[in-house]
Amino acid sequence: MQQLFFESFQKNASKKSYYFAYVLFGLLVHMITFPLYLVKRSKTTYAENALKVKQQIIESGKVIEWQQQYEAEERTKAQFFKQSMNEQEIEVNAKQLAQMKLEREVEKTLATTGIQKNSYKNYFSNLLKQPLFLLITIIPGILMYALILITSNPFIRFIFERLLQSVFVIIGVATLVFTILYISPFDPARNLLGVEATPAQIENFNKLYGLDQPYLVQLWHSLSGLFTFDLGTSFAGKEDVTQSILNKFPVTLEIAMFSLLMAIAIAIPVGIISAVRPNSFIDYVFMFVALIGLSIPSFWQGLIFILTFSLELKWFPATYNPSNWMSIVLPIVVLGTSITASIARMTRSSMLEVIHEDYIITAKAKGLSERKVITKHAIRNAMIPIITVIGLLFGGMLGGAAVTEKVFNISGIGSYIVDKQFIPDIPAILGGVVYIAITISIVNMLIDILYAFFDPRIRSKMKKS
Repeated sequence: MQQLFFESFQKNASKKSYYFAYVLFGLLVHMITFPLYLVKRSKTTYAENALKVKQQIIESGKVIEWQQQYEAEERTKAQFFKQSMNEQEIEVNAKQLAQMKLEREVEKTLATTGIQKNSYKNYFSNLLKQPLFLLITIIPGILMYALILITSNPFIRFIFERLLQSVFVIIGVATLVFTILYISPFDPARNLLGVEATPAQIENFNKLYGLDQPYLVQLWHSLSGLFTFDLGTSFAGKEDVTQSILNKFPVTLEIAMFSLLMAIAIAIPVGIISAVRPNSFIDYVFMFVALIGLSIPSFWQGLIFILTFSLELKWFPATYNPSNWMSIVLPIVVLGTSITASIARMTRSSMLEVIHEDYIITAKAKGLSERKVITKHAIRNAMIPIITVIGLLFGGMLGGAAVTEKVFNISGIGSYIVDKQFIPDIPAILGGVVYIAITISIVNMLIDILYAFFDPRIRSKMKKS
């Protein structure tokens, strides 16, 4: 365990952000170890050894060899790129490169002998090797050790970093939305109380909801409420905003998820077939249908579906009813039509690009069947841009579901935000937007994880970073 703490601290503390976090979370421990470091450190050991090693390398003549080698490389490079460089410039550049290599060799040589620079980071990481130190400091440094464990695994560290980024994104989104609503010309008191409201009534309304306070005070109250899950009450109806969103958001999320699943199930096979048979009759038909799907406005499509499948054929209910699962079918199809078309076109484009790559041609030349080439090689490598588009479209569905919800009389988060924005009902709008931002952040994090699943190069890069 102590080796795990040592290696993780050594590796991640090279980044200033992590080093600062380790110190901050383990402040009680560092308040004791840092004075000990100041007392015990040796100011001359590393410098003296570095000077000796450097002198030995210089006396061996390696530095002169490196400089001559770099001079030859500089001349070759200048000749290849047809650059005019005089001998003095070549000599200066070669000398700088040789000195840099000398410093690297000194550090490498001292590292093999176990001699490290006199830094607090190295001192503390060596303490982490000692079981007794860990036992004594485990309680006061529990947060620091938890962070070290989290950052020891590259995939867990990646998820942790994305979650942390999501927090800042949510704060930024909430701040931007609040600022736009704050400078909006709409007056909540005047809109709710009516034009006949007296100045005293408007003043009481603003005082009751804190609208008479300065911008920064109102912003702080709004942001602090987000992280304590206390979004307050809405201006209109005095509803508990948190409870209202918890009641409305699942409906929108359910429709969006089923629409996305429908789109993926239809669009990816259609895109693959079109790419495998380009410029064929099937390809033209599929892409023509996809173009129609992109062009149809959702509100018009919803009305046509209601007239056809609800009023004429009476197959599905015209409006949404939570107790009747059939009532959700038409909203899912309407919301999923445009994204199905977008995913299908992206799948076709991505597959067309991949199937003309050299490794696909090589796989075919080795005698693999077309089915194996497509399923084992082409699809996996074509999935990265498709996954990206899916994530972007899902975020757009959550924010753009208001039209579909209005057409089918669905009391979801989209229509909720639209109804509240003309007041403007700041707590309600802010809460709804933040819930959507949280969901989109989680979806984007899952998409980044899927990148690593489909592309081993990304997995390798995550481990190295």
